[in-house]
Amino acid sequence: MTGVELVAAHTFHGRKGAVGNAFRYSVDFVMLEPEATPAGPALFSRNRANLACLRDRDHGGPPGQGRGAAWAREVLEGADVDAARLELLAQPRLLGHVFNPVSFWLAWDGQGALRAVIAEVTNTFGDRHSYLCRREDGAPITPEDRIVARKILHVSPFQPQEGGYTFRFDIRPDRVGIWIDYDRAEGGLIATLVGPRRPLTNAGVIRSALRRPFGARRVLALIHWQALKLWWKGARYRDRPAPPARAVTASQGGEDGHMLKEVT
Repeated sequence: MTGVELVAAHTFHGRKGAVGNAFRYSVDFVMLEPEATPAGPALFSRNRANLACLRDRDHGGPPGQGRGAAWAREVLEGADVDAARLELLAQPRLLGHVFNPVSFWLAWDGQGALRAVIAEVTNTFGDRHSYLCRREDGAPITPEDRIVARKILHVSPFQPQEGGYTFRFDIRPDRVGIWIDYDRAEGGLIATLVGPRRPLTNAGVIRSALRRPFGARRVLALIHWQALKLWWKGARYRDRPAPPARAVTASQGGEDGHMLKEVT
């Protein structure tokens, strides 16, 4: 893939446990190769202002201080993942504003098989932590695989710090499917992101801006609206703990890996 793709997706969140809550929203992602110079439409840019744009500093490190693909390469090399090609799946900036609760770095081998995924999670407090998802045997990730990682980052004040994630990825040439099951002793959450892939056009950028105005501000408003609903329903509020010291947690054996500890 050398162009920019639009993933006009739907995300579903369903809370498990005594206090139930569920919602389904439409959300637009872009997908591109961050190490290439993608041929995008005039209304989309890389690393410069436009109606829609994707900036390296928004990914691969602390928000606003990211190093882009160079950071992802360091993470993959530290985990002995040999990636012939990288793709980034993320929400773009719209009118200069951006907030990505989660973005995904996809690592493909020379045969086109998915070898690893870095799930880059950002909370509304400005903290970020990434989860390196891969099979323990290093084999390609298939849609049937379930990849488990311990939860490290505090995401919602209405969920505890403990528990774990189970990731499932089904990345096809024409469609993206990602499922994340957060499980804990007294409940948890199921989150999904599913949508078709198609080339990004100027018309697509304009439709996205009209259908989902204000971009990141809309995302943040929806997050706080759901938080208000949980508070109203009586969900327990938890104070924000200190953010994790390390930047990346690996799904299989990565917590003791020297290189993973040093990636920032």
